[in-house]
Amino acid sequence: MSRAGEGGGWIPRTKVGRMVQEGKLASLADIFTQGLKIMEPEIVDALLPNVKHEVLGIGIVQKQTDAGEKTRFKAIVCVGNEDGYVGVGSGKARQVRIAIDKAIVDAKLNIIPVLRGCGSWECACDQPHSLPFKVRGKCGSVSIELIPGPRGLGLVGGEITKTVLRLAGVRDCWSRTFGSTSTLSSMAYAIYDALRGSYRIIPPSEWS
Repeated sequence: MSRAGEGGGWIPRTKVGRMVQEGKLASLADIFTQGLKIMEPEIVDALLPNVKHEVLGIGIVQKQTDAGEKTRFKAIVCVGNEDGYVGVGSGKARQVRIAIDKAIVDAKLNIIPVLRGCGSWECACDQPHSLPFKVRGKCGSVSIELIPGPRGLGLVGGEITKTVLRLAGVRDCWSRTFGSTSTLSSMAYAIYDALRGSYRIIPPSEWS
């Protein structure tokens, strides 16, 4: 949805992209509060320059064709700024590097705000180190429940859960998982769905 100019600069092809380039949208919060959709990954690069990404896993996808088996790689990537924004995406390609690049683009297009707070009865410090309340997410056969934890607890869960929560800026949290948690994509998107629930409930004026 975007292209590069002669000097390598970004030439936006959507209305939101043009508004970002013109300075009419100064942050991702402005985009979400106005109900706009991110359709160019360069928007995230422009408004969230400190965004990081981590590969959650890479699998092999095989497809039977007339010419024989066609093998491709599938990458699952998480992006975030470790301060209230996170996204999960996937990409397929014949080469691992291209699959990862596609997944990064997809994750940036799926980036969401995460409301943080201190919802643990053991702490009540009013610092945004955890979640403000319990949230649940589901994808496929996997369900996950994220429970606010007290300061100093850390992230209690599997490696995928820890990675996604850390990139979202959540530092203390309990987690409970159900279903086929060994399914990488379902697990990652279930966590993403749970975090997305934080700003579905809270008014935009209270987003971080």
